[in-house]
Amino acid sequence: MSGLERAEPYGVLLYYKYASVADLDELVSFYERNCSSLGLLGRVRLAPHGVNVTVGGKLLALEGHINAVKSNALFEGTDFKLASCDQPMNDQVAKECGFTSLSIRVVEELVTFSSHPLVRSPDISFAGRHLSALEFHSVLQSAGKLLDEGSPASSERLVLLDARNLYETRIGKFHTPGVETLDPQIRQYSELHDWIDDNSERLQGKRILMYCTGGIRCEMASAYIKGKGSGFENVYQLYGGIQRYLEQFPDGGFFKGKNFVFDHRISVGSCNANVISTCLLCSCPFDDYSSRCRCASCRMLVLVCDSCRVAGSIYTCELCQKHGKHGLSTTATENCKSEALPQEIKLSTLSSERQGFGGSRKLRILCLHGFRQNASSFKGRTASLAKKLRSIAEFVFVDAPHELCFIFQPSVVEGHSELSTEHGGPPPKEKCNKKFAWLVPPDFTAGSEANWKEADGPFDPLQYRQQTNGFDSSLAYLKSMYLREGPFDGILGFSQGAAMAALVCARKDELKGEIDFRFTILCSGFALNLAVFEHGSINCPSLHIFGRDHGRDRQIPNKASADLAEYFENGSRVVIQHDSGHIIPTRSPYIDEIKNFLQRFL
Repeated sequence: MSGLERAEPYGVLLYYKYASVADLDELVSFYERNCSSLGLLGRVRLAPHGVNVTVGGKLLALEGHINAVKSNALFEGTDFKLASCDQPMNDQVAKECGFTSLSIRVVEELVTFSSHPLVRSPDISFAGRHLSALEFHSVLQSAGKLLDEGSPASSERLVLLDARNLYETRIGKFHTPGVETLDPQIRQYSELHDWIDDNSERLQGKRILMYCTGGIRCEMASAYIKGKGSGFENVYQLYGGIQRYLEQFPDGGFFKGKNFVFDHRISVGSCNANVISTCLLCSCPFDDYSSRCRCASCRMLVLVCDSCRVAGSIYTCELCQKHGKHGLSTTATENCKSEALPQEIKLSTLSSERQGFGGSRKLRILCLHGFRQNASSFKGRTASLAKKLRSIAEFVFVDAPHELCFIFQPSVVEGHSELSTEHGGPPPKEKCNKKFAWLVPPDFTAGSEANWKEADGPFDPLQYRQQTNGFDSSLAYLKSMYLREGPFDGILGFSQGAAMAALVCARKDELKGEIDFRFTILCSGFALNLAVFEHGSINCPSLHIFGRDHGRDRQIPNKASADLAEYFENGSRVVIQHDSGHIIPTRSPYIDEIKNFLQRFL
């Protein structure tokens, strides 16, 4: 990187928006095109009810992204929080925070409010009233003055509720003399729902002021509290969160310490940020999470100062100490370091049955991604599914063997074909994630050494019909995968991955001993090269998940997926049709039907 490039101002952008998204596929495509062309890295979460975005990049690129987003009426009124900062210097922190790549996922919820299904999700339109940073400060200031004047009645009815996790509140929180601050001391946001239920008497009849990092967590939680009815009407939330408050009050105001953030900056303080937290071991003032030390039992971040930190040590957070948990055994952790493990790694090498640790075994499922995807992107898109099945299934992801060329869609301006990017051309290949395929067109040209290639035309929803070659090499690739990583109980395929999985199922008997499995899950699939087989002739328990004929899957028609299901034996196939787009739905009742299918193989 040249000195000029390093000198270009860098920044981080955060924003969220709750709104009904009419076309998720189109929104995914927009973020893929726009963020890639601008060289933005970070996390984009999309759901039927809105978006949640944290990305970093050059300030000019982030401003360009904001302008592009604002052109969509969906984002009217969105609070874009743009902050200048240094570029990521700590590779470990950048990787763990998701700032070494662009991750775009379609999720069930923008933030997971409960670890278990709710009878009815909170209605965001019922959320607590927004208070600006000035209004929020004024309320706290007035409460303090009432106390000084000997009129505590009003201040006693006011409570501050911190909607963040314990590792965040350790290093910074609001403090106003005479005003009670409730810190739920939760490990993750999905525990807040139960805490609210268990502490309703502390909230009922009070004026509740809620706050979090940027505001999104308060939206859901405040709506849930207000939904409890009488005595829970007076709920307010800090609009823009702590970030907007510190911008308004650079000296910190009533906020003491530092604001934990979910990017490479780790934390942001005021100009007078005092250290309010201490080292887990020696209790000396300390608030730096850059070493990424974690509790060996629950994996929550802990604070261990430089003097106490020793490579290979095992730490136990205060919550685990309180509940009598004292880390993992030496056998299980002899190779663990105190530094953070990437959260997406499930430590599959410590699977209970394979390592002889005892306990019930989970189903191991090999996951095959769709056309022009990769293992990482598919893992992101199925994160919600994996989370809801984590007690019974373990997903293993693999890249397909056929690497594809990078392509761009030209736009016509004044009669000339131009690249549809902000910089007059596509981004460098090294900034783009490689794309792969299981099946390819007859005229396929490998993309490993190729540069960008102009698309033949607009997106063709019937392109999947042209991808008829490459099965033999993909099958050989899967055989080697089974040899290295097997055994697997089942195969899950999405879109083209489902077509590939179906071809493997059709040859299940002849592949015995090389590719063994007990079931298959085919999502948004289609039939290719199956003409030699008769309907109902594939003898393999199968679950078929695809959109109804009036759904929003613009890529694989309902008829194509339904026709694929017909090739499987009628008595052993299960069909789930949904109203969503080109995704795997994880809300009820679909997730319950998926679980019911898998329970047959436990």
